[in-house]
Amino acid sequence: MSGKSVRSKAIRKLDTIFSKYIRRRDCGYGYAPCISCGKLITYDTSDCGHYENRKHMATRYDEKNCNAQCRACNRFSEGNIQGYRRGLIKKYGESEVEKIEIRRYNISKLSVPEIEILSKHYKGKLTNLENTLKQEASCSKR
Repeated sequence: MSGKSVRSKAIRKLDTIFSKYIRRRDCGYGYAPCISCGKLITYDTSDCGHYENRKHMATRYDEKNCNAQCRACNRFSEGNIQGYRRGLIKKYGESEVEKIEIRRYNISKLSVPEIEILSKHYKGKLTNLENTLKQEASCSKR
């Protein structure tokens, strides 16, 4: 297997784990508004939308650059970027959005070991988040 295919496979795995983490972070086990249009979405009906395109590796796994987004905005409205920017400003403030916009120009080429470390990191964050959400839900039922 060539180095590129090993790296591509590692990136696909990280993309999947990171997407699950972002969607669970934003939607929990209930509903959340789409970052771009405000439509209520769930974990299962959302995408991990990127404000700065995924092709920019410097912001591809940036947690502020990535937010739960309805599939209509993400897949069919080219990310509804104007709405996304308004949503980001509301969530993080304009200065943080400007930092994301600048970071996209950073050069970043992750090695396979770095990608694997990020995969483990986000798998752990996802597990911890899901455990916390389940614990909070069980406490609120009492």
